[in-house]
Amino acid sequence: MRSFTDRTADPDTIAEELLSGAGAVRITGLIDDDQIAEARSIVMAESDRDPGKVTHFQGEAEETGRIELQRRVWNLLAKGEVFSRMAAHPVLMRVLRRFLGSEFIMGSIAANRILPGGPGQEPHIDYPYWDFHEPGTHPMRLNGSFPMNAQVSVILDPFTEESGATAYVPGSQRHLRYPGPEDEFHEKCARMTGAPGDVVLFYGATWHCAMPNRSARDRSAILIQYLPKWVKPMEDLPAGLPASFVDAADDDIRQLIGLNFPYPEVLDQAAGGNTVGRG
Repeated sequence: MRSFTDRTADPDTIAEELLSGAGAVRITGLIDDDQIAEARSIVMAESDRDPGKVTHFQGEAEETGRIELQRRVWNLLAKGEVFSRMAAHPVLMRVLRRFLGSEFIMGSIAANRILPGGPGQEPHIDYPYWDFHEPGTHPMRLNGSFPMNAQVSVILDPFTEESGATAYVPGSQRHLRYPGPEDEFHEKCARMTGAPGDVVLFYGATWHCAMPNRSARDRSAILIQYLPKWVKPMEDLPAGLPASFVDAADDDIRQLIGLNFPYPEVLDQAAGGNTVGRG
């Protein structure tokens, strides 16, 4: 996996690596120590408060008695200003504007905490491709030549092979299909390793999965999903935020939570009764 810094994170180079290269990059030391400590403290407190509250998506283990070893914390924008700073980091905004278009949005922001002994996942691809094991539910000829997703992992605890750093198959994003046993994922995979403060950015069509945490410490990260402006977000972000947050949001946050894109709306009730884009 190619590594960049805040100074070398060229948007064109990274976009090409995500589309046509390995499908993932690392930006080292992007988030400072104080922000990592603050974010981790909030995640620990929130996930200890309700350890059984885990929402499972594609490929995630759900064995009885092991769920509490993986804990999710949702609606992070409402839980600390530090998460807004992470989501709208200037380096990420520059790269993602190139990769997803200048008006891209955020589809989800959550913490994933995997405790020692926590399970891994099955290999998968991410929303909006997450159910591509049923290709008939998607448009014909859909392919990976243009992106409808970017995933960011802000690393809070060391991501090592022992702690279960995310596994991925370099170049698999070009296939845009769900991985199967015949793909020999675990024989071909590399790892998204990194230190606290590093950020891993990858195209969600890349085959990947969390691996079991076999270390003696937690493995936690902030997981942020970004989408083109016209893809339906996974989380209804504005609905989870107080009016005071929305009123005070700067331009980047307003863009990320979808306030700059008006649709869907009831067009026959629009101001002046006008219809837009109807030919």
